[in-house]
Amino acid sequence: MRPRQWAKNVFIFAPLVFDGKLLRPELFLNTLLGFVALSLLSSAVYLINDCADAPADRQHPKKRERPIARGDVPVGVALAWAGLLAAAALLGGYALNTSFALIAAAYFGATLAYTFWLKHVVLLDVFVLASGFVLRVAAGIPLVVAERFSPWLYTCAGLLALLIGFGKRRAELAELGNSGKTRAILAAYSLPLLDQVITAITGALIVSYTFYTFSAPQLPANHAMMLTVPFVGYALFRYLYLIHVKGEGGAPDELVFKDRPLIAAVILWALVAILALYVLD
Repeated sequence: MRPRQWAKNVFIFAPLVFDGKLLRPELFLNTLLGFVALSLLSSAVYLINDCADAPADRQHPKKRERPIARGDVPVGVALAWAGLLAAAALLGGYALNTSFALIAAAYFGATLAYTFWLKHVVLLDVFVLASGFVLRVAAGIPLVVAERFSPWLYTCAGLLALLIGFGKRRAELAELGNSGKTRAILAAYSLPLLDQVITAITGALIVSYTFYTFSAPQLPANHAMMLTVPFVGYALFRYLYLIHVKGEGGAPDELVFKDRPLIAAVILWALVAILALYVLD
């Protein structure tokens, strides 16, 4: 079920925080319940994905230790749990908010399309993964009845998701090569291509976030949100430093949990953003 990956669902809190409603308990509870529903739904997707990928995972130096690939968990049991989790998530989501449930269903459909088809289509595979992050942000909108949520944040979320996706492809390619034995799509990529794409996305993300900090209408008129730009820039450049100089090779969502300077940059960004939105306004 990969509970560590549930951290990706924190994107659902973006509307709550950036629409200025973090301090409203009922809306925080709604978002928290939405987070739980998305976590259950993502676990259902991981179970289905591991069942579909079990033959290829057995050829992977790390993924071969996954319970389904190793044979510890029968495919039938995993699929039954996936069905139960998906049903609980979607029915619970419907009880919470109809619009949220529809977005959650769209996320589930997109991830299933990725598992069985789109992960074999070069470039589109990463764009589909990125759409899941944007849908996580969108799922939080109806839960807080967001009124001032800036479209710039959709752009930033999408670009960050693309960075994560292409970062993962680069890590896999650097570790496994492009023979296609463990993931066929890797044969369609090269390190020079991925490095150029990652560089382009990084620049676009910094520019988009900077535009958000001073042009979004709901932000403080004193432009205090611009104080967060250096932390975003440092975090992105730190990531590039880790993969190009230190040879870490890890994807951003993995490095952020083990690199202390990167962790510090993310925490400081969050603290300064909350300060700008709720104190300095």
